[in-house]
Amino acid sequence: MGKSLLIVESPTKMKTLAKFLGKDFTIKATYGHIKDLPKSKIGVDIEKGFVPHFVIVKGRSKAVDEIKKMGADAENIYIGSDPDREGEAIAFHVAEILGKKKNIKRVLFHEITKKGVLDALNNHTTLDPSKYDAQKTRRILDRLVGYKISPLLWEKVSYGLSAGRVQSVALRIICDREEEIEGFVKEEYWIIDADLELPSGDHFKATLEKNSDGKIRISSGKEAEKINDAIKKSPFIVTNVEVKEKNISPQPAFITSRLQQEASRKLRFSPKRTMMLAQKLYEGVDMGGEEGLTGLITYMRTDSVRVSSEAVDAARQYIGANFGKEYLPKTPHFFKNRKSAQDAHEAIRPAYAHITPEKVKPYLDKDLFSLYELIWKRFIASQMVQKKIKTKVVDITVGDYIFVARGSLVLFDGFTKMYEEEGDLEPDEAAYLPDMKVGAKVSLVDTQLNQRFTMPPPRFTEASLIKTLETKGIGRPSTYATIVTTVQDRSYVGKDKGKLVPAALGRTVNNLLKGFFPTIVDIDFTAKLEERLDQIESGKANWVKSLEKFYGAFEKELSVAQDGMKSLKKEEKETDIPCEKCGKNMLLRWGKNGEYMVCSGKPVCKNKKNVVLDSAGAIKIVEQEVKGTCSQCGGNLVEKSGRFGRFLACSNYPVCKYTEPYSLGFSCPNEDCIGKMVEKTSKKKKKFVSCSRYPDCSFATNAEPVEGPCPSCGAPTLFAYRKNTSCLRKDCGWKSQ
Repeated sequence: MGKSLLIVESPTKMKTLAKFLGKDFTIKATYGHIKDLPKSKIGVDIEKGFVPHFVIVKGRSKAVDEIKKMGADAENIYIGSDPDREGEAIAFHVAEILGKKKNIKRVLFHEITKKGVLDALNNHTTLDPSKYDAQKTRRILDRLVGYKISPLLWEKVSYGLSAGRVQSVALRIICDREEEIEGFVKEEYWIIDADLELPSGDHFKATLEKNSDGKIRISSGKEAEKINDAIKKSPFIVTNVEVKEKNISPQPAFITSRLQQEASRKLRFSPKRTMMLAQKLYEGVDMGGEEGLTGLITYMRTDSVRVSSEAVDAARQYIGANFGKEYLPKTPHFFKNRKSAQDAHEAIRPAYAHITPEKVKPYLDKDLFSLYELIWKRFIASQMVQKKIKTKVVDITVGDYIFVARGSLVLFDGFTKMYEEEGDLEPDEAAYLPDMKVGAKVSLVDTQLNQRFTMPPPRFTEASLIKTLETKGIGRPSTYATIVTTVQDRSYVGKDKGKLVPAALGRTVNNLLKGFFPTIVDIDFTAKLEERLDQIESGKANWVKSLEKFYGAFEKELSVAQDGMKSLKKEEKETDIPCEKCGKNMLLRWGKNGEYMVCSGKPVCKNKKNVVLDSAGAIKIVEQEVKGTCSQCGGNLVEKSGRFGRFLACSNYPVCKYTEPYSLGFSCPNEDCIGKMVEKTSKKKKKFVSCSRYPDCSFATNAEPVEGPCPSCGAPTLFAYRKNTSCLRKDCGWKSQ
């Protein structure tokens, strides 16, 4: 009797499964997708009902041949690719290469544990055509947009540009926010705080919030002084005391977007890194000894907060045994999904509640451990009792004005003994206010008048962008990390102190897409398209008709763009700004790194200026800061940007072509090295810091340099990574506590 063949995506998962299934199964991995649309052509027959022509992915031929060979001899064939749309597409493509005659069973592994694996095999199902249709539709949509718009951008803007369907919407969201920030007009306002004293001698603080007409806004210092003078002439009397007890419930176990947001906030992980680490925890980690390879968490791409009753029971058992009855609610907590949630998989939770972070710590590297601890604590906390707090709000009236004091007291920490999310914290949490009764007189000790200004909306972080995408219905759990990564990889968006900032190239592409492809970058349209994909997956919509409806609108916009989009490569616009070298007017041009000006007297006059355009189109010249002196001609060194990031170049270019790396002003930490720390960018566009004396000195790091000296060895420069500072000099190893 032949062995059963089990086909999965990942070789790591393959090794973990082998431990549970023994000799009766042969397990093979596809190493991801084995088929995709060809790279060299569109690969979709639009005229014949959007038929896709999938081909074997380059580098997967060997895996395909092995699967074919093993499949020919296998008695039973199970396909255990990931339980999502992409996994379903892989399952269909595997089934195609094995042939229709084979009895193929589909298994869905939601957790890589012995029980989870055996349950999945015993409850095998069939391939899901509707789920495959949804993936196929999404892939075709992305190909149509990419292959139709990208060549247009190459022709009109710059070769190599691309426009993704969902990524373009994310780019628009980032650019729209930047326009809001640029167009924001700050407004002045003033806050008046009062230090007050009760007859008992207790002190507390209150803030002016209301007057007899309602909420108050103080718009100038003069007005603040006037109010301040008025309140000093009247008594301060307690007119209202409101005491409440409040229960704060724990958050559910993670869904994908929340995991990415919390890992960013607490661990400073990018969404891409979070998903890579979560994949490892799901597929299996070597725990040593009898345990061996063990899957530590459930499937990490989900929008459901549902968890199994067995997992809830295990969590409750752990809480009761380790925290006592006061931390265990009488009944389990159950959480409701959002209406748009697909609920195909459980929430992200530990596969085994009894495997605590302390137990796995010896087997995990630092980042894997941190993520597992985050997931484990969040899940256990979700089944603990509520946090109980007492709040007190006191109104103190003085004449026509009302000051408000707030305080809170934690009565019982509840679930926060294990885990506290940002949203669980009380914004006004402070020392509890002293006892006071209505009618009590309080004495004014002092007032503080503080000038403030309204702030523009903040730039997005990767985490807050994902939250916005989720709220607006853009993308799905499997795509959030890819969306955020792609807009940065294409150099449309950069990062400044962790915030996403649209590059000049990104803003130009966004303006063109908004002008000529309003449907593609329309947020509501894209959200409805995501809903349509969900309907196709559930069998409620036809994939071909959905594509026809989309392509009809898209084709009209494409036709208009082909005729109406100007070529920025050739476009020059004369300005009224004179060239300081020859007096002729400057010309505004567009380059891949944004707008710039050249002299209309070219090629005789070679004067160039970097500029920026504000939201109204006004030109502002960017004066180049002198960063040093050219060692070859004595000219000024100025900052420039190129393919590999910032560098310094002689301002007398093209007469003098001297360049040098961008120095950060820190000395190399290596002993006896006189080099400086310079900023560099790898071929994969990753920034790092290295010594200017390379190759004589090979020091390089991804950490951020900070002022030394090292308290242990005296190295002139230390390095910060996340929350720690350390010395990277060999044989030192000093770290901050």
